[in-house]
Amino acid sequence: MNLPNSLTIARIAALPFCAWALFKNGGDDPSWQIIAWLSFFIVGMTDVLDGIIARRWNQVSSFGIILDPIADKAFIATALIGLSMLGKMPWWVTALILTREIGITLLRLAVVKRRVISASKGGKIKTLLQNFSVGFYILPLPEVLHTPRDILLA
Repeated sequence: MNLPNSLTIARIAALPFCAWALFKNGGDDPSWQIIAWLSFFIVGMTDVLDGIIARRWNQVSSFGIILDPIADKAFIATALIGLSMLGKMPWWVTALILTREIGITLLRLAVVKRRVISASKGGKIKTLLQNFSVGFYILPLPEVLHTPRDILLA
């Protein structure tokens, strides 16, 4: 097991803590909102780090190419479903984003039978921006910033 794959597995293993922090004290405690945001941020940064290490140290593997996007989907699903359960994000937004994510994953898995497909630069940028914007739903932002936050997610 190489370091990038270990980071991806650690990212998946950390998601229950992220969810716990998100729901702590009903999801309304500003201190726990910041802890939840920090935990999601750190987990998200391991996604960036594992990719850099894999490419720089020539440790890209078929296992990592398959597992990394699954970890990405689990990460965003944990955040979106948690936020919707807490009433901080409309369910239709969660359903729309997750439907797209599941559809892309199913297409990748169908094609992977023929050959392994690594993520495109556009896909990586989309994931980074999506994670960044969803993070603003976790933070205790003043109401004046809700509209810019919503625009960023769109």
